[in-house]
Amino acid sequence: MNNLLKRSLTGIIYVAVILTGTMIHPIIFALVFLPLMVVTQLEFYILMKNGDFNPQKIIGLVTGGLLFVACYFAARKIIPFQFCLLIFPFLIIILLSEVLRKKENSLQNNFITIGGFIYVSIPFALLNFIVFPGFPENSQFYPWILAGLFFIIWIYDSMAYLIGSKFGKHKMCERISPNKSWEGLIGGAVFAIIMGILNAVIFQSLSVTVWIVTAALVVLFGTFGDLFESKIKRELKIKDSGNILPGHGGFLDRLDSLLFVIPVIYVWLILGGNIS
Repeated sequence: MNNLLKRSLTGIIYVAVILTGTMIHPIIFALVFLPLMVVTQLEFYILMKNGDFNPQKIIGLVTGGLLFVACYFAARKIIPFQFCLLIFPFLIIILLSEVLRKKENSLQNNFITIGGFIYVSIPFALLNFIVFPGFPENSQFYPWILAGLFFIIWIYDSMAYLIGSKFGKHKMCERISPNKSWEGLIGGAVFAIIMGILNAVIFQSLSVTVWIVTAALVVLFGTFGDLFESKIKRELKIKDSGNILPGHGGFLDRLDSLLFVIPVIYVWLILGGNIS
């Protein structure tokens, strides 16, 4: 199977899984995005392990999983939101348990374990409050804001790649990501904003202005997220975060933009009064 066909088939399956998890039912949302979070966070820890660090993978993944589950049940008004705060003792356990491990670089290991939690788990946990935007007043499942975000991210990434490959001459940050160009960024941004306008027409949940600002934030912070992961891989001299997605690398490679975008968009929607 040639590489283009492999990438295409993998991409279609990946998009189908994401949209299935996003759109169909709140339980399916949890059953898709919780394992996705665990695998993505695990890839980060394995990436760090290849850099001769020793993060506490199990406790880091358990802490992240508990945060996601607590936020999911809180957003559905099954448990009080205060239960989400129980995650803080687990962070203390991470710090204390490192003292008992016979590993070098304990300070760095602590930072990487907690860093994986902040980098991956918190954005995934916030997804719960985006698909339940009425929290805490109501627990109605409304997946279309998240679906619209994915559409913008995918359109931006695809068009930035295509336009950059064809017309890219001015490198954006060559020492970190030599294939990224300003032409690709600008072209991708134009299509991302168009997709934002289409989202306003298709979903009619947020105004055109809100979707345009959302698209602009996706472009800005999605690019930062991509550069951040590229910087990590370049420092560690590793091409991909994993090989679970043939032709695409790992889930961290595919979701690096989302991890930076979600916290920013969540705050933007909260401050704008567009979600509770």
